[in-house]
Amino acid sequence: MMDKKVVSVVLAFFVLIGVCLCGCTEKPTGETPAISSETNTSEPVSSDRPTYIVGIDGEYPPYSFIDKNGEPQGFDVESVRWIADEMGFQVKIQPMAWDGIIPALQAGKIDMVYSGMTITDERKEVVNFSIPYWKVNQSVAVHDDSNLTMEDFKAGAGKVGAQRGTTGAFWVEENLVNKSILSPDMLVTYDNFPLVATDLQNKRIDFAIYDRPPMLDAIAGKPLHIIGEIDTGEEYGIAIRKSDTELLQTMNEGLVRLMASPKWAELKQKYEME
Repeated sequence: MMDKKVVSVVLAFFVLIGVCLCGCTEKPTGETPAISSETNTSEPVSSDRPTYIVGIDGEYPPYSFIDKNGEPQGFDVESVRWIADEMGFQVKIQPMAWDGIIPALQAGKIDMVYSGMTITDERKEVVNFSIPYWKVNQSVAVHDDSNLTMEDFKAGAGKVGAQRGTTGAFWVEENLVNKSILSPDMLVTYDNFPLVATDLQNKRIDFAIYDRPPMLDAIAGKPLHIIGEIDTGEEYGIAIRKSDTELLQTMNEGLVRLMASPKWAELKQKYEME
């Protein structure tokens, strides 16, 4: 018979081994521990606020432009930032070429276009628009040395410069080129309007057509002046994918709140919109 003292020692040894084994179970290789959705953290988490990418024309003051520090600014840029704060989401501003901005929206590279985009029937076929937030007409400019008039412009009496993909370019195509008033090679299109203004200043073209507010900014300090306007009665809206109906409702509500707030008058005064 085994001594009682020896039995006690042996029993204690096996109990100790059992305890150790209970605490040494190893996770199979390749498994990732699940993270509970209720996990608390002392650091604020911003992932509960969705981020939307906003496409803009980076050379379209006063609505949207890049300042000397490389930062997006403008009436529309400040507007969408205010709406984002008001409606509980975040935005990333993405400058891009204007003539490719709707394809970028359709491809999911951006979530909206908020940059002085005119609501047109053609555009409404491929995107949805918010409620209108601004009205504008097209303006026509010439060199200070020029004697050309609006009558000359409408008669196709000179070479016209316009930014590609803009309603100004569309107006010339529909009302002058398509009616054989202006030869197709007399309409010159550019990637952005500053290039148009430069060619007008250098007398490579005879006329420039553009929305009035950004036209005024583009020709300031140059030997150029506006000779008249075309009453197109255009309305600006925010372009959103047709599938993003919830985002459309959010932006419509945001616009209503913005235009009813003191911020709206402040922005109009800051950017000399009236």
